[in-house]
Amino acid sequence: QQVSFTGNAHTSSYVCIFSLSAQIMTLGKKILGQRAFDQLMKMTFYGQFVAGEDHLAIRPLIQKNQAFGVGSVLDYSVEEDISQEEAEQKEMDSCVSAAEKESIGEDHREKKYKAHKQFSDRRGGVTGARTYFYADEAKCDQHMETFIKCIKASGGSSMDGFSAIKMTALGRPQFLLQFSEVLVKWRQFFSFLASQQGGDGTEALEQRLELKQLQEFLTTLGAKGDLTIDMLDWNSLIDDRTKISDLLVVPNVELGELEPLLKAFTEEEEKQMKRMLQRMDVLVKHAIENGVRLMVDAEQTYFQPAISRLTLEMQRLYNKDKPVIFTTYQCYLQEAYDNVTMDVELSRREGWHFAAKLVRGAYMYQERERAKDIGYEDPINPDYESTNIMYHRCLDYVLDEIALTRNANVMVASHNEDTVKHTLRRMNEVGLSARENKVYFGQLLGMCDQISFPLGQAGFPVYKYVPYGPVSEVMPYLSRRAQENRGFMKGALKERELLWKELKRRLASGELLHRPVL
Repeated sequence: QQVSFTGNAHTSSYVCIFSLSAQIMTLGKKILGQRAFDQLMKMTFYGQFVAGEDHLAIRPLIQKNQAFGVGSVLDYSVEEDISQEEAEQKEMDSCVSAAEKESIGEDHREKKYKAHKQFSDRRGGVTGARTYFYADEAKCDQHMETFIKCIKASGGSSMDGFSAIKMTALGRPQFLLQFSEVLVKWRQFFSFLASQQGGDGTEALEQRLELKQLQEFLTTLGAKGDLTIDMLDWNSLIDDRTKISDLLVVPNVELGELEPLLKAFTEEEEKQMKRMLQRMDVLVKHAIENGVRLMVDAEQTYFQPAISRLTLEMQRLYNKDKPVIFTTYQCYLQEAYDNVTMDVELSRREGWHFAAKLVRGAYMYQERERAKDIGYEDPINPDYESTNIMYHRCLDYVLDEIALTRNANVMVASHNEDTVKHTLRRMNEVGLSARENKVYFGQLLGMCDQISFPLGQAGFPVYKYVPYGPVSEVMPYLSRRAQENRGFMKGALKERELLWKELKRRLASGELLHRPVL
């Protein structure tokens, strides 16, 4: 099916995009007063990029989009407005364990997976992603309740909606750092094991799955204790009887034994780790009850191994009959293709639905600078073109899997018109139709409507990432989105041409304001 990306009155309508700095917003509140300023924002920038203040206010926009065949990924975009100093303090407090504080310089942790003050404000250089800083367990419970409301709003607005969540909102990030390091060290061990046997990446996957063989190999090294890290399922992880710190062990080939990542964990740290996983489980169950698919957003590479693995464990349990949990792959990462192929292979062997969102990524500048300054290998692809190649390579692999098994699902989350056209062309080549609802398209609310709405009207499953929340509490998110759009609009010559063409058409026809029939 041919889709033409040429905006017109029956596909989308646009308003001016205002790029307001945080300072101008603050000044506007003082001059106009909070109420008048909120109203001005609703008429301009807020109205362009945010659907409304609560689940009731967003319904008209969601219904209007549905009239054009466009669904929604709801994202409650409230973000705490704190200073850089406050952000740094919170991050350092929540990413360093009690044992580390007592034994500074004595541990053997990898520096990538430790907190560093100069990069502890994770908002730096990030425009299009929300950031959560850990305050306490009560705040994490509040975030969970907010996500539950978002899930219910999504379920009440449509029959096939998505709700987006971030794992850093649900618990102390110390656990994500530590678990990520453990997983990476085990991955390195698997690679070592495969190389000893003359194998490659595929062999490493075999070892990952053949736990008994791994245990036997460790025993030949003189290892003490059982290999448990890969035998856990989600129910074991959230079980109060499981002591998570016992899982944070890594293989020491030289000593021939498993050793703890840290010497000790406090009782409260044990509880905090458990609560993060239990909050996730609560959200999944609410998503299932409300007929909503849960999309777990990607975050920084020092958190991501844990986020990806925990999401995969949930997929193993909850994606058996249909895709409920979607994970996210950032294709600006050099390891993106390896991660996609490994997880697809695992889903194929175990018989659950692989479900993923593919993005280019939101943390490139921050990640690259951190790697350079702290001294570890840059995880990012060298340039934009190599990221495009990686994106299409990952996408093609998943599309081939869908065509082969009809047991995988992918959201093409991209504003790149060439990527969308590539997807449509490949779907046609492998015999995938829009009606199968296996391939979805996603763009941000207020951006690239000339892509979203023609897709929706042509019958393809397309979704807008829909932020919502009170005006004053969404301002931190919006001020960064303004910076993002300054750069985005600078090169969007085609979109500006479409705007002028549409404006002239409406003036000539006398149809300045278009009101779709719902």
